[in-house]
Amino acid sequence: MAPKPSEFSVSRRQLLKGGSALGLGAMVSGVAPAWANPWGRTSGYSQGVEHGPEISLVIRREDIDIAGQFARPISINGSSPGPMVRLKEGQDAVIKVTNLLDEPTSIHWHGIILPPEMDGVPGISFAGIAPGETFTYRFPVTQSGTYWYHSHSGLQEQEGHAGPLIIDSATPEAFTYDREHVLLLTDWTFEDPKSVFRNLKTMEGYYNYQERTVADFFADVRRGGWVDTIESRSMWAEMRMSSRDIADVTGSTYTYLLNGHSPEENWSALFKRGETVRLRVVNGSAMSYFDLRIPGLKMTVVAADGQPVQPVEVDEFRIAVAEAYDVLVTPEDDKAYTIFAEAMDRSGYARATLAPRPGMEAPVPERRQIADRGMEAMGAHAGMDHSQMAGMDHSQMAGMDHSQMAGMDHSQMAGMDHSKMAGMDHSKMAGMDHSQMAGMDHSKMAGMDHSQMAGMDHSQMAGMDHSQMAGMDHSQMAGMDHSQMAGMDHSQMAGMDHSKMTGLQADAAQGGMLMAGAAQQGARYDQAGIGLDQSLRRVLVYQDLKAYSPWPDRRGPMREMELHLTGNMERYMWSFDGKKFSEVNGPIHFHKDERLRLILINDTMMEHPIHLHGMWMELENGHGDLIPRKHTLNVKPGERVSALITADAEGSWAFHCHLLYHMDAGMFRVVKVS
Repeated sequence: MAPKPSEFSVSRRQLLKGGSALGLGAMVSGVAPAWANPWGRTSGYSQGVEHGPEISLVIRREDIDIAGQFARPISINGSSPGPMVRLKEGQDAVIKVTNLLDEPTSIHWHGIILPPEMDGVPGISFAGIAPGETFTYRFPVTQSGTYWYHSHSGLQEQEGHAGPLIIDSATPEAFTYDREHVLLLTDWTFEDPKSVFRNLKTMEGYYNYQERTVADFFADVRRGGWVDTIESRSMWAEMRMSSRDIADVTGSTYTYLLNGHSPEENWSALFKRGETVRLRVVNGSAMSYFDLRIPGLKMTVVAADGQPVQPVEVDEFRIAVAEAYDVLVTPEDDKAYTIFAEAMDRSGYARATLAPRPGMEAPVPERRQIADRGMEAMGAHAGMDHSQMAGMDHSQMAGMDHSQMAGMDHSQMAGMDHSKMAGMDHSKMAGMDHSQMAGMDHSKMAGMDHSQMAGMDHSQMAGMDHSQMAGMDHSQMAGMDHSQMAGMDHSQMAGMDHSKMTGLQADAAQGGMLMAGAAQQGARYDQAGIGLDQSLRRVLVYQDLKAYSPWPDRRGPMREMELHLTGNMERYMWSFDGKKFSEVNGPIHFHKDERLRLILINDTMMEHPIHLHGMWMELENGHGDLIPRKHTLNVKPGERVSALITADAEGSWAFHCHLLYHMDAGMFRVVKVS
């Protein structure tokens, strides 16, 4: 059983000083939630955890020590982050929330399927909770897994208004474990969140202190030569963008916390040698992606966004804002291990220790260097659009090699005869300008290999004759910009074969939709993302996620809906289809009980975690009936992804980017199911 603070015969001052190895210092000062218990789930674990089905939560501001500094965050039942809410599948939850703030508040139960009036989004599903009022949430608990809750009012989430939500399964799970720990990742700033937002609107890159230097330039020259380096830097300069725009808000203002503790406080979680420990990892940050690893331990991923997946053993995984992963670890050695959650832009990290005894520590890995955006971000900045390529067959274009043609200008190539180009190497043509290639004859290009043409701009190729391109293999052309190919003649491309398109299934019919579960052309589910070297360690990717068993609705999509993720970084405006929430006239309409394919196309150079309330999104990652369920989808720059949705939840629901300041800037819509 976990000892209570009163059992220690030391002063509060001594405890604050000496208890940092256990993460106890901040617990005493009020910041640490009681569920952040280093002893794991034991008979004494209920202390401070709010067990259902009936729960009361009180929201107020309190003076709290965070990372050794005075702060006044929003607390829930006296702690920030808030207490763990623990429910059980099959219960009818009754949660009374009292607002002692001087402003309205709310709680959204992230990833939970419930009635719309209980979803907790002011102005959409309910009025919010006014100062001094109590609102009672009532909903049936119909699922299990690892989730979280947070405010959906203003920027309160950035002020500590969040906590973990664990739902125990009514039936035995597919895996066993001896002990569990919840790891809630958050980003804290001592600035007023309104000031942070104002700074982002005032100057692009306000919080980016890792811009390129002269030393970086010469390092690039050594690696790639003068010409390529000058060309790359010139392209970024022309776009008035930085290749190091990885995160809008960084460690220059953020302190990254794990269970409310700073890296210096080193919160610890205990285990016994040989035990299997379940780590329930939730990213409850406002703006920060993390790459989590435990040097010396393999992790087995067993659930994603609360839903069971077939086990995947990894060394590291990226967790987007609002996502959740459950992993199992089995430490065989009697030693400490560092839980290391590194910010995606490498500006800081959150840290904890997994140890067999209190007070132990393990080495903290060195932070990796910030990575630079590549061609996929440039293509996204230009505005990728493959939406009119349905039915095109590129499956047999194998053979072309463009490996040395990077940066070439083809603007005057109209009319050229390519009839003898079979076998050419075009693998490095990324970035080529084909804007004036109209009229080129490609009639005998069969056999050419375009497998690495990602990033090419074909935006003005209208008028090109592709009538005899049958046999060409476009199977790996993901990332190319075909947004303005309207007018191209594909009239004789019928019969072309998509059967060799990696990760894709063939079209259900010529000119029709992809089969249910098939990945979109332009999806990069096999890539971990910027800054992660998959050759160094096994990193989880979306392609790894496979549902433990098929979901109930196995219908194919009845229709498709396409949404573009758009933005203007200089003005810090974020939107869907180029319109901020304040500029749209009405909701997005889903038909009750329809099976819908939602296609998301990221036209920006930033990652976006997209969250749909009230319904699951089944990520179409090529696994057929075993595609995984997600409540939040990470969409990489320039990527095109899709999800199947069963629109069985009548009512109005929020749909938005879960980067808090993106949502506040306009990347928000309402979905109406009727």
